[in-house]
Amino acid sequence: MNPVAFHFLGLDFRWYGIIIAMGMLLGIMIAWYNCSFRNVYFDHLIDLVLICIPFGIIGARLYYVIFDFSEYKNNLIQVFNIRGGGLAIHGGIIFAFAAAWIYCRRKKLNLLKFADVAAPSIILAQAMGRWGNFFNQEAHGGPVSYNFIKHFPSFIQNGMLIDGTYYHPTFLYESMWNIIIFIILNIILRRSKKVGVVFFTYLGLYSIGRFFIEGLRTDSLMFGPIRVAQLVSLLGIIAWLVFLTLSRSKKFNSEF
Repeated sequence: MNPVAFHFLGLDFRWYGIIIAMGMLLGIMIAWYNCSFRNVYFDHLIDLVLICIPFGIIGARLYYVIFDFSEYKNNLIQVFNIRGGGLAIHGGIIFAFAAAWIYCRRKKLNLLKFADVAAPSIILAQAMGRWGNFFNQEAHGGPVSYNFIKHFPSFIQNGMLIDGTYYHPTFLYESMWNIIIFIILNIILRRSKKVGVVFFTYLGLYSIGRFFIEGLRTDSLMFGPIRVAQLVSLLGIIAWLVFLTLSRSKKFNSEF
């Protein structure tokens, strides 16, 4: 599996970065269409995108480096090398949401309306981004037998054959789960007027899938004996349930 898509002017252009960029562009297009369902201005959304994307990338990288610092402490310059992977979506979401919250507070905008519009785009970009992990042969699970992997398409089999051993294509499991969430969120966005329900449903459903899929992976970021992604996923599920309880109050939505 070659992680480099092509060479140009002496530079390697990797599938990882190309796929992430494509996911972002497609997400913006979908968000433009979805703006009407929460009555938000696309110009404001673009402002948020331009703010949140760089903060999200910084957060995703910082989060990854913090929980895997032993890999970088002897070569700190590699902290800035993200072309080969090393971005944690949880860090990206936290930093991007914080940046969006500050922007919306200053502009007196309803953050949850924008979050509802953005959520389907975010999960679709995540679904696409997992294929970048496939080309890097990372974010996979533990060893499996050929009798197990043979049920997948041949290109998946070949990509998951690493140093003579087949591995769980956990990137594929998460990508498929995220596409299902994408469909669900779009349905909710069109049928429900409750502000915030799309975003928090995204948070809850993604966290449920990530919790179980993370348990199969071999490259989890760890905090002692705890898989960090599973811990954060539990918090995401709790946040979803708390929202469903508090959202019955009009005061809750007005504060955002």
